[in-house]
Amino acid sequence: MRKTIMIVPILFLVLILGLSSIFVVDEREKALVLQFGQIKAVKEEPGLAFKIPFIQEVVKYDDRILSLDTDTIEVTPSDDRRLVVDAFARYRISDAVQFRQAVGVGGLRAAEDRLSSILNAQIRAVLGADQVTSDTILSEDRRVLMTRIRNQSRDLARSLGIEVVDVRLKQTNLPAQNLEATFARMRAEREREAADEIARGNEAAQRVRALADRTVVELVSDAEREAQITRGEADAERNAIFAEAFGADPEFFAFLRSLRAYENALMQGNSFMVMTPDSEFFEYLKQAERPQPAAPGRAAAQ
Repeated sequence: MRKTIMIVPILFLVLILGLSSIFVVDEREKALVLQFGQIKAVKEEPGLAFKIPFIQEVVKYDDRILSLDTDTIEVTPSDDRRLVVDAFARYRISDAVQFRQAVGVGGLRAAEDRLSSILNAQIRAVLGADQVTSDTILSEDRRVLMTRIRNQSRDLARSLGIEVVDVRLKQTNLPAQNLEATFARMRAEREREAADEIARGNEAAQRVRALADRTVVELVSDAEREAQITRGEADAERNAIFAEAFGADPEFFAFLRSLRAYENALMQGNSFMVMTPDSEFFEYLKQAERPQPAAPGRAAAQ
C-alpha cells in the first residue's frame, strides 16, 4: 500500500516531465530551442519536437509573409518640391537564427523598428537622388523607384535575418502648407488656358462673321443685279407692248394716256388746278359732253 502511494507521485512527475519535453511546430512557424539563452536547435519542419524540460525553452517566430506600414516622411526630390510619402513593405523571417541574434529578446517589435528605419532611409535616398523629380515620382516611373528601394532595403535587412519581399508607396502628397500655393498655381494655369481658348474662339468667331458678312454682301449684290436685269427686261417688254399698241391704234392709246393723266391729276389731296377751259387737257371730257348722234333705228322709232 505504501509502495502504491509512492508510485503515483512518481508517475505524475514523469508525466509532467514528458509533457514539458514535447512541443508542436506549426506549418506557419519556425522554432528555436534555447538553453540559457544559447541556441541549441532550429525546428523549421512542422510536427512534434523535444526539448529538455525546465532547462530549455522554445521561441517561435511567424514564417508567413508579414506587413509593415512605415511612418509618413517628407522627401525632397531634385526639383526641391517637397513630398509627403507613406509606404508599406512585405517581409518574412528567412533566417530564424540570425533574426534571434540580431534582435535578441526584442522579437518582432524590435525587428520592425529597425526595418522601418532601413526603409525610411532608402526611401529618402532613392527619391532624393539626382535626376529624380517630383514628376517622376508621381508618374508611372515610380515602379522603377519602388523596385530600387526594395532591392537596397533587401540587402540591408538581410543582416537581420529578414527578406524584404516588396515595397510600395501608398500615398505621395504635397505637404499641407504647400497645397494652397499649388492649387493657386494650378488655378492660374487653368485660367490662363481658358483665356487663351476664349481668345482663339473670339478670333475664329470674327473670321466667321467677316466671311458671313462678305457672303451676304455678295448675295445681295447678285440679287440686286439679277433684279435690275429682270426689271430692265420687263421695262423693255412693256415698252415694246406699248409701242405695238400705239402703232395699232394711236387714238385709243392717246385716250388711255389721257385717262391715266386725269386719274393722277384729280387724286384726293390735290388742292388746286388752274387752266383755261379750252385746254387740250380736257379734250376728251369736252367730247364726252357733246351730244352723240342717235342711232338710225332709234330715230325711226321716235
